[in-house]
Amino acid sequence: MDGYFSSRLHHQLREEVRDFAESEVRPRIPEMEASRTVHHELSRLIARQGWLGATIGHEYGGMGAGHLAKTIIIEELSRVSGAMGAMVQASQLGTAKIVHFGSDEQRKTWLPAIAAGDCLPTIAVTEPESGGHVLGMSASAVRDGDDYILNGSKVYVGNSHVGDLHGVVVRTGPGSKGLTAFLVESDRPGFRTGPQQAAMGLHGFSFGELIFENCRVPASNRLGDEGDGLAVAYSSSVLYGRANLTAVSLGIHRAILEETTRFATERIRYGKPLADLPTVKLKLGQMQSRLMTARLAAYHAVHLLDQGMSCDTELMNAKLVNVESAIDSGRNAMEIHAAAGLFTDRPIERYLRDAHHIFAPAGTSDIQLLRLAEVALGQDKGSWSERLSDLVRMEPAHI
Repeated sequence: MDGYFSSRLHHQLREEVRDFAESEVRPRIPEMEASRTVHHELSRLIARQGWLGATIGHEYGGMGAGHLAKTIIIEELSRVSGAMGAMVQASQLGTAKIVHFGSDEQRKTWLPAIAAGDCLPTIAVTEPESGGHVLGMSASAVRDGDDYILNGSKVYVGNSHVGDLHGVVVRTGPGSKGLTAFLVESDRPGFRTGPQQAAMGLHGFSFGELIFENCRVPASNRLGDEGDGLAVAYSSSVLYGRANLTAVSLGIHRAILEETTRFATERIRYGKPLADLPTVKLKLGQMQSRLMTARLAAYHAVHLLDQGMSCDTELMNAKLVNVESAIDSGRNAMEIHAAAGLFTDRPIERYLRDAHHIFAPAGTSDIQLLRLAEVALGQDKGSWSERLSDLVRMEPAHI
């Protein structure tokens, strides 16, 4: 599989990220688990490695490496820490809106800073009352001379409490043409974050609330034209969100299998390793099969994306398969570990908690199934990967 999708440079990148994750991320996991809050220092350290620039072109100081390279980066970080994999995937999601919809000036200003690790971007769409129903949002922006005044709040925003630049979609008019996107700096008057709440998993990552109270933003911070907000939200979610979350699930899934095979090999029962029991072998075989299938779905989808080919359906399926299989393998792992898996001296319970966090963003599994059903029925509504293919296509050989 690696030989089919990956180049020698992809393998070098994987080794680089894995070495970093083992030496810099793993030692900080106990601290993150104990504090259950965002880890500012580690987030910045990862950003300074340049990996946030995986899909940013060389002309802006980025890697220009493409979506498969981005997947490998997120996967390897998530194999050690789902939280830090999530941090990178959220930053990549925040980058997408500028790559695809930013003006020349916005790209020149922000993309080099993101690529250098000096800026952590976010994208903020979801609201407390409307959830994933984008058209149900009520946060607003009203034109006032050369500025817009923003009011309202956004929730479940990845990198909320460590982000420097928030891509915010708000309502400027009625209907689907009444949504507009803006870039809002974190130090802008009228902007603040809500209290960070402890969550079930992904400790070290923040996905909280952004609050806008008469926040004045210059018109030059608008992304695209008025009415482009729906395209900003949907394209970012479809092309980047699903692929990125797939990569997080894939990394967690790999960690689940590696830890469980290690445990089953080392734990002795009836004078033999636990792994010699047929029932345990069957579960390990299921986990291995799921991981192989999930990885194939993930790599194939982003390979198509790198080639500028239509792949919305493949991205939906990759997210569905990877999320569901990681959770299923997590349950198998807990069954094999039994009571030993319930304690925090082993990471398996953390992997299972973290895996559940990837279920809802960019569409739950039910949403992916509904969209796939529309494809089967010939009722799909077009392809974002085709519409934005000129901007999406990357040359992996330039990693």
